Amino acid sequence: MSTPTAPPPTRRLLRVEDAATTLGFKRSTAYEEIRRGRLRTVQVGRRRLIPTEYIEEYVELLKRESHAH
Repeated sequence: MSTPTAPPPTRRLLRVEDAATTLGFKRSTAYEEIRRGRLRTVQVGRRRLIPTEYIEEYVELLKRESHAH
């Protein structure tokens, strides 16, 4: 009889490269959106990471912009 295992924890901080993959575009596009202030990040040591809630905020921004046009 096997013991049920808990699912692996969901990552809440993503590298820029992983966030770009999640969003479906290139790393350079993610850095451009960060530079423009549209995709927010946090600094952890020397690393720039993107909390998953910031990815959701960015998707909501894109949806609002698409409805505005």
